[in-house]
Amino acid sequence: MAKRSWGELSRARRTAFVVAGAVQLGLAAAAWWDLARRPAERVRGAKRVWAAVIGINYVGPLAYFRWGRQPR
Repeated sequence: MAKRSWGELSRARRTAFVVAGAVQLGLAAAAWWDLARRPAERVRGAKRVWAAVIGINYVGPLAYFRWGRQPR
């Protein structure tokens, strides 16, 4: 598959990329915000490790929300 520049993509594909990027950044921002405000004793594992994991595309924030937080 040949590389395409941004201008060569269809409007629908450009929109899909922008939406996917916004969702990814929103998930990461929400996860980092929660991690920063959550006490360390209510996080499974080290907070600095989770901070790094959250940076991994969609997988990191979803993993944090699923396995990183302890229930109230």
